[in-house]
Amino acid sequence: MSELYGDSHRRLQREFDTERLADRIEQRLLRSHLTGEDRAFIEQLDMFFIATADSAGRPNCSYKGGEPGFVRVLDEHTLVFPNYDGNGMYLSMGNAAANPHVGLLFVDFERQQRLRVNGMAGIEPAGSLESPYPEAQFVVKVAVRQVFPNCPRYIHKLNLVERSKFVPRPAQPTPVPGWKRMDWASDVLPAQDPARTPEDT
Repeated sequence: MSELYGDSHRRLQREFDTERLADRIEQRLLRSHLTGEDRAFIEQLDMFFIATADSAGRPNCSYKGGEPGFVRVLDEHTLVFPNYDGNGMYLSMGNAAANPHVGLLFVDFERQQRLRVNGMAGIEPAGSLESPYPEAQFVVKVAVRQVFPNCPRYIHKLNLVERSKFVPRPAQPTPVPGWKRMDWASDVLPAQDPARTPEDT
């Protein structure tokens, strides 16, 4: 009985004669916990992608960025990351609140490695961690269900030029994004948004 594959996967595997290979990959690589190697890989990264779906099953994929280590592995079955100020739509986190199944894709473009983590997400107060994230609105804890590495064959090798200046950092003022100063947005910002005060530029 496969944890990964259903009828639709099997039909394609049989059409292209990859069922044996798919089964071998599941047997060798799929696990239900994070290893020490996984932790080291995840915590040295400064970005990941998250896939969510709303209550009707409609998908959404988002990029999340921060300082290296902004995704923390709390134990072999739990990881956590912050939700910073964004555009106020809460597409990913609103989806996760309605449908907690999430897929996380961690990619190191410099070393050409990647790791998939699937699990169940829950939203918790920003202050619920012993070491809180600066300026986090809340944190997202993911109960890990499946972990498996992917073949890096098609990962393009990229080099970091500069990290975003908008990522919150301890004891450092976070600049206001320019779009919040534009006419179409400035009059509908939240009451406490820094863009409402002229000294935060």
